Amino acid sequence: MKRITILGSTGSIGRSTLEVISNHSDKFDVVALAAGSNLELLLEQVKIFKPEIVAVADEVAAQELRKRVGAQHAMPPQILSGPNGIADAAAYEGSDFVLSAIVGFAGLLPTLSAIRAGKTIGLANKETLVIAGKIVMEEAMKSGVMVLPVDSEHSAIFQCIEGHSRASVRRIVLTASGGPFVGKGVDDLSRATPVDALKHPNWNMGRKITIDSATLMNKGLEVIEAHYLFGLPPERIDVLIHPQSIVHSMVEFNDRSCIAHLSTPDMKGPIAYSLSYPERLDDTIPRLDLERIEKLTFYKPDTECFPCLSYAYDALREGGTMPAVLNAANEVAVGAFLDGAIGFNDIPVIIKKTMHSHKTMQATALDSVIEADRWAREEAREVIS
Repeated sequence: MKRITILGSTGSIGRSTLEVISNHSDKFDVVALAAGSNLELLLEQVKIFKPEIVAVADEVAAQELRKRVGAQHAMPPQILSGPNGIADAAAYEGSDFVLSAIVGFAGLLPTLSAIRAGKTIGLANKETLVIAGKIVMEEAMKSGVMVLPVDSEHSAIFQCIEGHSRASVRRIVLTASGGPFVGKGVDDLSRATPVDALKHPNWNMGRKITIDSATLMNKGLEVIEAHYLFGLPPERIDVLIHPQSIVHSMVEFNDRSCIAHLSTPDMKGPIAYSLSYPERLDDTIPRLDLERIEKLTFYKPDTECFPCLSYAYDALREGGTMPAVLNAANEVAVGAFLDGAIGFNDIPVIIKKTMHSHKTMQATALDSVIEADRWAREEAREVIS
């Protein structure tokens, strides 16, 4: 029985993970949960899965949770709060595997805490590697920890490369659905509202990642993540728009042959693979009905209309603290767009201006990336105002 911790249990990935676990309760036991402010859903999860430890974002939520859980359970879980509480839950000694799915910068420190505690990591928080990829992967190597990608694209690459030497890989290709604005021009995008941008045609995801998909920043962050996961330079990581979301990624080898990973677009597939690795669980996603798929199309992304992808490549080439600045500026800009404070086309403008104002430093220590993140958020807010 593998004992599981889920960081971000009330989010889209967290909910899907618990669904996979529910369908394979003979193989997995949930021992720790961490979540933000969705107490009603978290209470339901605690009732069903009976974890030993629970952490929430702040003490007010923790007090409410203690009161309500205590009234329902004869032996309630230990309830922690704040960043330190979530980090403690991530390092909980009773866990074997930590699914890291807290969105954004907030997922970095808990993931590092889990790595330092020697836990196998299922990484669904791409920002962890974007912000501090060198630090995180060095910590994983030092602790002898395996980092298993949960993003569908990186899980696909991981599965395609399995059994092959990294030296035999010429390049990898990440696919992108293009989000709700495939084929749209700059004028169309200038009129896009948050409601429009949240209508993803293929995937059911959280609000922030859905906007990132619409701007192509999500794919840019994945390029940086792939660099650290697979050790490839940016010129050997390509992106293609693939509106059907059937081919999740592909690997081209030195002999020019390619291996592609195909499946229906359902995050429970890569989640289940990370949970059960190196084995595979039965029937985690619907069957891929190839005879009903009319066509699979691929084309280069339009980086004039969607420049965020180019900015991510720029940040990766620059290195140091620049990827952390890119990520922080994007989080601030996306939040402002969702709040109605800026337009869709303002998101890349804010990111570009923030990056241009930054003096890149080395990112060999955690303090440097934390400070770069803080500076970039302040700078991005100044640009918006």
